[in-house]
Parts: sequence; C-alpha cells; structure tokens
Amino acid sequence: MILKAVNHPFEFDMKNLCTIFFPYEKIKSEGGDDIVIITEREENTLTVEARVYDKSLKKTHISENNEDMATAMSVLLYNVLSELMGFKPAWGILFGVRPAKLMHRFANRYGEQGARNYFINKFLVAPPKADLAVEIMKRENKIISLSSENSFSLYVSIPFCPTRCSYCSFVSHSIERTKKLIEPYVDLLCAEIEKTGEIASSLNLRLETVYFGGGTPTTLDAVLLSRIFTAIENSFDLSNLREYTVEAGRPDTVTPQKLTALKEAGVSRISINPQTFNDEVLAEIGRKHTSKQTIEAFNLARNYGFDNINMDFIAGLPKDNYDSFKNSINTAVKLGAESVTVHTLALKSAAYMVTRERTFDITDRITACNMVDYSNEVLKNNEYYPYYMYRQSKSLANLENVGWCKEGRECLYNVYMMDETHSVFAVGAGAVTRLKDTKSGKIERIYNYKYPYEYIDNFDEIISRKKGIYDFYNEYR
Repeated sequence: MILKAVNHPFEFDMKNLCTIFFPYEKIKSEGGDDIVIITEREENTLTVEARVYDKSLKKTHISENNEDMATAMSVLLYNVLSELMGFKPAWGILFGVRPAKLMHRFANRYGEQGARNYFINKFLVAPPKADLAVEIMKRENKIISLSSENSFSLYVSIPFCPTRCSYCSFVSHSIERTKKLIEPYVDLLCAEIEKTGEIASSLNLRLETVYFGGGTPTTLDAVLLSRIFTAIENSFDLSNLREYTVEAGRPDTVTPQKLTALKEAGVSRISINPQTFNDEVLAEIGRKHTSKQTIEAFNLARNYGFDNINMDFIAGLPKDNYDSFKNSINTAVKLGAESVTVHTLALKSAAYMVTRERTFDITDRITACNMVDYSNEVLKNNEYYPYYMYRQSKSLANLENVGWCKEGRECLYNVYMMDETHSVFAVGAGAVTRLKDTKSGKIERIYNYKYPYEYIDNFDEIISRKKGIYDFYNEYR
C-alpha cells in the first residue's frame, strides 16, 4: 500500500493505524498500488483521502484552537478507514503495547473517570476496553506497590522447543535441530547466572521474582534443569523471593522427573499451555501433543503439589472456530487452572496473498472479537479477574492479550515486566537485561546475542557487557 504524509510530521502514527486495518500490507510512500492513502495538513485543515481497490472516501476536519493535531489526524484516518472497511477496531486509534500503563498516566492527570472518558472520547476506545484498562491499572498498581527501590527480577531464557509453532515469533529452536548445543548452552548459562548473581549481591539488590521462559524450559531434561536451579540457588539470595515461575508450556515435555526437579527447587508457579483443546488446530500449528496429553500433564502437576498453574490460549488460530474456542476456555475453567492467559493471534504478512476479497473479508476479525469477548465473560463469571495486559503489532483486529487469575494468583513478573517497574536481569540467548532507575524513570537495556550458537560463540562478550549494570547503578544511585 501507498501512504503519503503531506505537510505534517505524523507519519509514524499514520503507519501504525494503517497496520491495524491492513496488517498484511507493506507500507511504501511512492509508486502505484491498489491501496493508496493520502493524509494532508493545510494550516488548521486536515484531509484524509483513501482508495482501497474500487472503493474511495475523502474526509476533512477543521481543527480547533489548542487541539492536538496528531490525535485529530489519527481520528480522521480511523474514521475514513472504518467506514471504508466496515469494521471499527475496539481500541480506536491506540496502537501502543501498554494501554493500562497509558491509562495510569491519564488517571494521574484527570482522575480515573476522566481518564476513562479520555480513552473513549479522544482515542475512540470502545467503553468495554476502556473499562478493562481501568480495572487492570488498579490491579497492577497493587502489585507494583510491592516493589522497592532495590528490587529486581531474574529472567532465564531457555530457547529450545520440541517443535516450532507456526505462529511463533520468539527466539526458539526445535530440539531436533539444536540438540548438540544444549549441554554447552547450559554450561555457559550457569556461568552467566553466577556472574549475574555476583553483580546483584555487590549492589545489594533484592530479588523479587524468577521467571524461566523461552522456548519451552521443560524441553531440557530433569538433570539439566536441576543444574540451572542449583546455579540460581548458589548465586542469588532467595530469602525475599515472592514468586518462582517456570513455563512448562508444552504438555508433552512434562514428566514426573521434571516436576520433581521443579518442586525441589522451590518453583511456585508453572504454565502448561494448550493454546487450544482442538487436536486439528494443534496439528495445524505444528504442535505434536494432543488435548488428552494436556489434561494428563495438568493432572500430573496437581499430583505433584503444584497449586498455581497457568494455561495459555490463542484466539484466532488457523482452523479454529468460535465453538471450538469456547470449549477450550470452558475446559480450562473446569480443570480449575489458577490463571488463564488469552492471547490474540499475531499475524505474519509473509504467508498471506493479499487480494481484494481478502482485504475486505473481516470474518476472521469478527470471530476473534467474539472469542475474546466470550473468554472475558466466562472467566469473569467464574471469579477470575484481569490483572495484566499487553498488545502486539499486527494482532487480529488489533485485540489485546490479557492475563486472568483467581484471587491472589497473579504472576508478579508479568506485571513488573509490562509496567517496567524495576530492573530485570536477563540471562541466556536472546535475553535482554532492562535496567530501571525508579527515581528518574531512566531505562537502559543490555542485549545478549540472539541465537544459541551466537551465545556460545560470543560468551566472553556477553560477560563483558555486564559491566554496563555497574555503570548504570553507579550513575543513577
């Protein structure tokens, strides 16, 4: 598609809005195309003209004194595209990752009700989404208040999976292709953990949460998992630890031996993530387990004493439908999962042929909206509440990802990450250490090499970069 920004500096906002309506299109500024959008400012007059195949529409807005021009142009573009496409994304003109954090900022300025009204009236957010942002903001604030100036969290990256899911955007590699890298990876990961622990101790920092992600951490066998757990126990003061989470995401990686290792390490929260309880959909997305295996893994974890289990689901998966998704959510509720995270499928443009028919076909977006609405209703009716939220670019219908949980079963790490509450020391391939000065709000990041083979080959450089942690705390403390 062609997007032209004439006489204004709001091209970034315009691109993000166009991505909401046309997630499969590559945006260019010149040339010919079936989709052409021109946004123009002439003093206080804003104009948006759009042609989408054989449909076209032009609207003009005369801005008022002191009106925010970027917002006004965004609203105008949103209205033009909504009318052309026959679909109004429920988050209006908002495209940021952290809507609850934005709500918090406006609540500080206008009060809770004023912030809600601002979302609805200025950003065109649907009232139910604005209410969701308010509720999550209040829930998050309780968790954020637990963190102190010296608090930090630890993230451990295990970038291996049994197979790679078709929708995956994380740094993860199938075990079949990278098996020979696993043991050397764990050796170096333990060394990085030790070094990171030394730094945390010398800075007198307090570890609040530990989170193992990936990938699928339980792809590793029990012996290797125990080695990493031992490295953490030997390297960090765990006396103030509020939460210890390990993603056992693939049910086919859950075994008695691994559950024993997790339990002995003090892991208090695990995720067993079906994504769906439809076996046809599982096969389509590249998962080798069945719904039956998910239930068996869940019950096995219960038998080993795990009383805080999360389950993830994705609305909009290929070959899934509304009734199938309803069954998935209902099954998680019936099992009694302490938390349920409902994601929306993030789209990949490379695998899609853009045609006129597909451009105007909003069936998948309507279905995803219905799926998310159903999950919200059922989970709320079964005494789950939303406690954290984030959004991804190119998600179906620009929808959100929300974590729901029973009372007192929040994942603190998720909130600390999404709010950017305090520093997160991250170890492993693809890990990003985020340093936060709680007084000034200053944030800096230190990046590890992305892939396991890069991590192994450049380990000395990774350790060298850790000096940046000292530099940051010396400057901002």
